[in-house]
Amino acid sequence: MKPPSSRTLPLEIDSWRAEFSSNKTERAFLTHHLATTQAQLRVTFLFCALFYLGFAVTDLVWLGMSRTTALLLSARLLVVVCALTSLVLLKRFPRSIAMTRIVACVTEVAGAAGFLLIVALRPDEFSLHAISMAIVIIVLYIYIPNRTRYATAIAVPATAGFVILAAALGHLRVVELATMTTLLLLTNLFGYVAARRYQLLWRDEFSAQTVLKNLSVRDPLTGCYNRRHLHEQLLETEIFRAQRYKLSLSVIMCDLDHFKQVNDNYGHDGGDAVLQVFAGLLQSMTRENIDSVVRYGGEEFLLILPETDLEGSVLLAERLRQHLASTPIQAGPHEIQATASFGVVSANFAHASTQPHTGMISAADDLLYAAKKGGRNKVCSLQLSD
Repeated sequence: MKPPSSRTLPLEIDSWRAEFSSNKTERAFLTHHLATTQAQLRVTFLFCALFYLGFAVTDLVWLGMSRTTALLLSARLLVVVCALTSLVLLKRFPRSIAMTRIVACVTEVAGAAGFLLIVALRPDEFSLHAISMAIVIIVLYIYIPNRTRYATAIAVPATAGFVILAAALGHLRVVELATMTTLLLLTNLFGYVAARRYQLLWRDEFSAQTVLKNLSVRDPLTGCYNRRHLHEQLLETEIFRAQRYKLSLSVIMCDLDHFKQVNDNYGHDGGDAVLQVFAGLLQSMTRENIDSVVRYGGEEFLLILPETDLEGSVLLAERLRQHLASTPIQAGPHEIQATASFGVVSANFAHASTQPHTGMISAADDLLYAAKKGGRNKVCSLQLSD
């Protein structure tokens, strides 16, 4: 058997992408920070809308009332409409990671394209435009939360477009154009490095929080939830959920048979190996992110199985019992034959008369004792009455 999976998130970070290597962990990170990300986007979008509208005054001052001024105002209004539409979509889809990324990318593209159109329509002010372009680059990299690769894919072409416009319309000397290009490239480099560093620091913080949380709720040897987490949150939450949605809930108490003899014969290293393999078996044969595996104490484990009736939970217990009994455990040079006993309790909350079964664990423990007394390597079960 393989060592147990702790069901914790892998926390390796791809330094080049500035993201977690595991898609599951990256999604958990994005979900954890989704509210903050959307709040930052709302502030940035409002700022950009005001920025583009405010500079319409400079169009009027520099160009007066003209067809070009009207075109510039139209371009600015399109960017504003895009930003405001993005705000509406964020409010409409507050839990969507995909929509958050889409509005970030679309608004970045619209803002960059709108700025380049303004530059093309006001070609006599490239020294001022270069300053504004540098600000746009920084906003793209840092102030609009987005994937670093997406920000780069938008900022670099926008910079190239600006340089092309400067070369074609700016009437700049070669040295001026070269200096402007160099400064904008440095701005891109600075923006990328700052964005990457920010993303890495943000993920390092999430990793530290995840490790601390796992230490507080999981058993370090087996990776299962610990008894404290069970009593503080886990069982009460599942019972409440089963009551609210009228679902079945089952618990399985399981205990390794003659575990003291394992420690006596093979030492604590052998005992630890048996515990780890048994925990791994429990985790591998239950549903990830649905069922919960708890190390209840010593060699005793508890399974909490939401939306599972008595028949399904007994079937699972029998599969676990048979698999453990038929598969020797490798502990160094030794092969250890282990068995376990199981007590299974199920409650059906579909009926209005069903009461909160806070004594489910006690009932399962009694059944486990009955299985031990009946010869071990057995499954005893009970359906709690409505």
